[in-house]
Formats: sequence, C-alpha cells, structure tokens
Amino acid sequence: MDQHHITEDIGIALGEAFAKALGDKKGIHRTGYFVFPMDESLSICAVDLSGRSYLKYRMKMAQKKIGDFETINLPNFFAGFVNGARVNLHLVLAYGKDPHHKTEACFKAFGKAMRMACSLDKTLQGIIPSTKGVL
Repeated sequence: MDQHHITEDIGIALGEAFAKALGDKKGIHRTGYFVFPMDESLSICAVDLSGRSYLKYRMKMAQKKIGDFETINLPNFFAGFVNGARVNLHLVLAYGKDPHHKTEACFKAFGKAMRMACSLDKTLQGIIPSTKGVL
C-alpha cells in the first residue's frame, strides 16, 4: 500500500472509532474550536459533530517531505477522518515557516477542538445537542 491510502485509511478508522464511541451524542457540546500556537506557526480549527461530512483544509506546505512522510498526504488524513466520523471540520494554518511546527500546530488544534466538541455539557444531560433532536 502507498502512503496516500495508508494515511487516508488511518483517518477513516480513527473517524469511525470516534463516531462509534460517541454513539447518539447525547450530552456532548457537539462543537469545538481551538487556536494553537506552535513557535512561529499558528493554526485554527473548528469542528461540528453534526453527522454531515465537510472538510475545509487550508495549509500551504512548500516542503515535500517531513522525514519520510510526504506532506501532500496531510489532507488525506483529515478527509478520511471527516468521512469516517461524519463531521464538519475547518482547519486553517494562519501562518508558519517550519514544516514540522506547521503540521504539529494543525494536529494539536484539531485534537483540542475535538476534545471540546466531545466533552460533556452538564446543561445537556441526556439531550442530543440539536434542535431537530437527532444528529
């Protein structure tokens, strides 16, 4: 298998695991966001665990590789995750220079935004966070 498919499949598997773990999503915040500074890089992430897949990914990477990893495959991970988890994800690298810092800022902002969205909201005990009553 090539890096493209491995990276995408990891995203899909992780996304499906999140979807399964969250179940009906009762009591969670549903949305999350985070701005993460990593040295000279700054990343912004917003996520909605809406059940609707959408990815807006904006990260320019001039360097073709970080170690053995081909940077062209970064969006494939997030596309796989979005499709596996059925979430709306916006991930933007505002600026940065070092490819490692840029990538790390994006993944950390993503992780923190997901943590916020998945965390329990005490005001929503047993309630699905949607006006329709279903996600």
